[in-house]
Amino acid sequence: MAAIFGGYALAAVTSVFCALALPGARGQTVLTGMLLAIVVCACAALWAFATRTALRAWIGILLPTVVMAAVARALGAWA
Repeated sequence: MAAIFGGYALAAVTSVFCALALPGARGQTVLTGMLLAIVVCACAALWAFATRTALRAWIGILLPTVVMAAVARALGAWA
């Protein structure tokens, strides 16, 4: 479950974060964020299956998700 749902959430937030945080034209940052999100989703799945416990998998996926969501929200409010 962490690999599927957590990885999807992390990938979605990564895409939004990159679109807001990266410098450059909006179209290029959105495309870069989407391409990076594919890699992040795969890495999240690898992380979920590499850890010893499900709790560690969830923490390792949700912690960066929450941090990037908070930063993206702050950047969006000032943009």
